[in-house]
Amino acid sequence: MEMSFRWYGKTDSIPLEYIRQIPGMKGIVTAIYDIPVGEAWPLDKIEELKNTVEEAGLHISVIESVPVHEDIKLGLPTRDKYIENYKETLRNLGKVGIPVVCYNFMPIFDWTRTDLEYRLPDGSTALIFEEEVAKRMDPLTGELSLPGWDSSYKKEDLQILFDHYSKVDHEKLWENLEYFIKEIIPVAEEAGVKMAIHPDDPPTDIFGLPRIITNKENLERFINLYDSPNNGLTMCSGSLGSHPDNNFPEMLRYFGKKDRVNFVHARNVKLTGGFSFEESAHPSEYGSVDMYEVIKAMKDFDYTGPIRPDHGRMIWGETGKPGYGLYDRALGATYLYGLWEAENKNRK
Repeated sequence: MEMSFRWYGKTDSIPLEYIRQIPGMKGIVTAIYDIPVGEAWPLDKIEELKNTVEEAGLHISVIESVPVHEDIKLGLPTRDKYIENYKETLRNLGKVGIPVVCYNFMPIFDWTRTDLEYRLPDGSTALIFEEEVAKRMDPLTGELSLPGWDSSYKKEDLQILFDHYSKVDHEKLWENLEYFIKEIIPVAEEAGVKMAIHPDDPPTDIFGLPRIITNKENLERFINLYDSPNNGLTMCSGSLGSHPDNNFPEMLRYFGKKDRVNFVHARNVKLTGGFSFEESAHPSEYGSVDMYEVIKAMKDFDYTGPIRPDHGRMIWGETGKPGYGLYDRALGATYLYGLWEAENKNRK
């Protein structure tokens, strides 16, 4: 495996110089953040980003993400224009040797939490999702809002999107995803880019919106939409692991042996009932995911692709982007790297 770290570009409070100092760190997971969703990424901007990362002694392991325009998810007549722009972006990424693109197909909202600063017993703060709280939230009224919504959509924009999605059920969303996949994967193959869809987070319907990348059965259905190693998965232990019925290490091993694991997100979550969970420190004893079994599963199919420590707690007085501080993710990276070294030596 190749250890990598999420970096939000030059506006990130964590400089590349600090990331490079994490033991075992090789790659950067990043994106271009100032291009509107749906527009093609210019080759010169991709090259500039690549050069910035390489000047710091690292390289880009994954682009996370190239966002999918809502018109594609909705299957609107305008989708073909945005799909063509997506193809151009993939071709440009391939020209500079970017190996993996992570993306998701979640309607409207990306990962959803009900609290970004929940205080854990040890005094650190973490992201949590409380199912009952989420059920009481209405993103259209604003009476109960999730952090970050205001910067994502205006309420009138949300209303229009919800009106459109009222006509999109699970099967229609599958149909729209299939259309998208069959258009872009041949281009990804030609460009030498492996696509890696991220699971829905949390992996359940929310606010009346359908979510379909949620469990083993649906991941199987997804990879069968287009039979190619370039049509692969981001296996996220925090997203899939927050579903009480998912056995994440077993799922990881299963899809790894099918050569469909193109990226791994490693974080731990503590299940607290139903679909509720708290994000925890990475070691197994603090959450509900056995991280040793995760590493063992990766070794079982000789995974050589990128992995990154996903969301971390805020510890030691650090402030910054919730889930994306330096300290706890660095601890997670070294913990995962240690497990990998130990498993390598155990098998020799």
